[in-house]
Amino acid sequence: MPLLMAKRGLNGLDEGQTLFLMSTDAGSQRDFEVFAKQSGHEVLESLTVDDEFHFLLRKN
Repeated sequence: MPLLMAKRGLNGLDEGQTLFLMSTDAGSQRDFEVFAKQSGHEVLESLTVDDEFHFLLRKN
């Protein structure tokens, strides 16, 4: 589900804008890295905070 929400969020942004996401799914770390490489977007930041995973993506 986090990846679907990211795709929807990025669709509403202009190129160069960023999207902040939080997830509790440990698999989302791998998913966002692969998604960014395949789609041409960029993971600017990937942090683990307690039991949450925080991501900052830039739309390219």
